[in-house]
Amino acid sequence: MNNLQKYGITDRFLAEATMYPEYKLGRIISQYKGIYKVATEKGEYLARVSGKLYNNADDITCFPVVGDFVMLNSFDGEKNDLIIHKILTRKSIFRRISAGTSKNSQPIASNIDIVFICMSLNNDYNLRRLERYISLSWDSGARPVIILTKCDLCNEIDIYLNEVKTVAIGVDILTTSAFNSECIDYINSYLKSGITASFIGSSGVGKSTLINCIMGKQIMLTFDIRKDDKGRHTTTRRELLPLPNGSVVIDTPGMRELAIETADLTNTFCDIEELSSQCKFRDCTHTSEPGCAVKEAINKGMLNQKRYDNYIKIKKEAGYEGLSSKQIEHKKLNEMFKSVGGIKSARKIIKQKNKYK
Repeated sequence: MNNLQKYGITDRFLAEATMYPEYKLGRIISQYKGIYKVATEKGEYLARVSGKLYNNADDITCFPVVGDFVMLNSFDGEKNDLIIHKILTRKSIFRRISAGTSKNSQPIASNIDIVFICMSLNNDYNLRRLERYISLSWDSGARPVIILTKCDLCNEIDIYLNEVKTVAIGVDILTTSAFNSECIDYINSYLKSGITASFIGSSGVGKSTLINCIMGKQIMLTFDIRKDDKGRHTTTRRELLPLPNGSVVIDTPGMRELAIETADLTNTFCDIEELSSQCKFRDCTHTSEPGCAVKEAINKGMLNQKRYDNYIKIKKEAGYEGLSSKQIEHKKLNEMFKSVGGIKSARKIIKQKNKYK
């Protein structure tokens, strides 16, 4: 069996790899600064990017990230460092704005099918942060699934669950504790062969504990949230882990602060987006315009004020303020294809490739 089958390889990437017969296919399974660990058909190797890929990179998103399928120079089986020459087309990319003052986009992981958003029902509970996680997950191209952890420490599960349902419209919600084997079985039902899932959430919410349960063995260190509401960083870097059934999971360091560069408002705030279609003016900003269906819903108690405030905050943060839904989608596509000059240039490249097929 091809070793890459353990690491979630699918026909989509096998087909694209045939475009580069001079190289070999691999998948990034971990990274530390400029050094990558890559799974190949012959095993695991260390790798670094080629000088050409490095020099042509416009920003950090142009470099490989955990989950990427890449094309490498041929190897003879010796444990020498390989060179990464190409990154195959990503089907999804989870990213946020880097911490600090740089405000650069930071890719977290790529080619993810499912994002398990973990939030514990104790000090970590925060609906506004959850909305951010959901927005980033939908925007990445993956499907979000919410896991409410440490339910054994909560005496009002139904109240919390109902609150989460109001902000997680159309998203599956699971409740679990370290002792709940039924929920582990339910999580496993999402993890079919070829599926890549990522676990995200604040430090200490139980991501590593869940992964240990899914793997069936202790492979990740685990700690609880401290009394000051700050989790201990048990995971220090992103790592891709193969499961026996051919699916893979990616564990990520805890993320409490989530600055946003792009967001999916349509899926995350579908209730507000639906109300927007009923506004008197198509370019309504939902602030002071007459005939605003969104503001009317707030006044009637049909829409939570805090949810609306977070919607406006995320919209402004992502640079969507004053844009229509169509303009927002165009902005997102240009951002996605900025490494090749925007969506127009990407269409030209695709058209040119199809011409010579």
